[in-house]
Amino acid sequence: MSPAADAPPLVLVACSGGADSMALASALAFEAPKLGVRAGGITIDHGLQDGSDLRAAEVVVRLRALGLDPVDAVAVQVGAEGGPEAAARDARYAALDAAAERHGAAAILLGHTRDDQAETVLLGLARGSGTRSLSGMAATTGRGGRYRRPFLEVDRQTARKACLIQSLPVWDDPHNADPLYTRSRLRHEGLPALEKALGKGVVEALARTAQLSRDDADALDSWAADAERTVIDERGALDAAKLYALPAAVRRRVLRRAAIAAGAPPPARAPPSPLWGGGEEGPPARCPRHIEEVDRLITAWRGQGTVNLPGRVGVRRQGGRLVIRQG
Repeated sequence: MSPAADAPPLVLVACSGGADSMALASALAFEAPKLGVRAGGITIDHGLQDGSDLRAAEVVVRLRALGLDPVDAVAVQVGAEGGPEAAARDARYAALDAAAERHGAAAILLGHTRDDQAETVLLGLARGSGTRSLSGMAATTGRGGRYRRPFLEVDRQTARKACLIQSLPVWDDPHNADPLYTRSRLRHEGLPALEKALGKGVVEALARTAQLSRDDADALDSWAADAERTVIDERGALDAAKLYALPAAVRRRVLRRAAIAAGAPPPARAPPSPLWGGGEEGPPARCPRHIEEVDRLITAWRGQGTVNLPGRVGVRRQGGRLVIRQG
């Protein structure tokens, strides 16, 4: 239902009942009157644990006690595509998008913290897929900047302390401590080992790396968008000599953009986290090795044949040009 034309904008907080999102819900309730916005909340019942519907009902009560209105609990059907974590994430974001449309919300706040950001950077480093993979989660994402992450500079312990001080009950998702999940192992084993070996401050340094990498990646993406116009001909082929003259980081971005435009799948998200444990949005990670193979058609040309990319996209060098086609 659309709000009245003169109603203050509505901001929803996505809340699992965990410390991070409960602290964020409390902060939104406190700040909303000063900011001239209405504060609401939504919790998602994935139905993957016994009693998940009761947990969702309890979160609704807690959010309403904070003065949030409207507050929704939405049950979702989690499929199997991409594995249980990815499927749960996709179902959750679909429900959040639908809630934003239903209520006419201007934004949805997500409780990802600096610790989540550090974990995301390390996962990106392990994938080895470039600067964008180290840039972590952006403060603003989604269609029209719908999703906001105001706690990216707040550590997880501070969020938990905020709940303790306010006597806010919190729910600890057992998935976040389950060693079955890569992010959980990183959180409980990897990062503590790094801090033991390198000293305190690893989380802060990784979060700072994310911002620096994001700035660099954004600049390189902009450069690549400009460079693309100078290397493509009227038939849509790419001039190999002009591509060769570009810096490698820019050239690979031009090649990736051209492959996606031809029908190759767009960059994938980072490996998903436990159900509500952070790292929702992630850096491009799809097929960096494929792009390297395409790049060798420029930098190490020895008469290679067609390079096949996901999405039935083929790339071949012909007469000093790269031809990228689907089919």
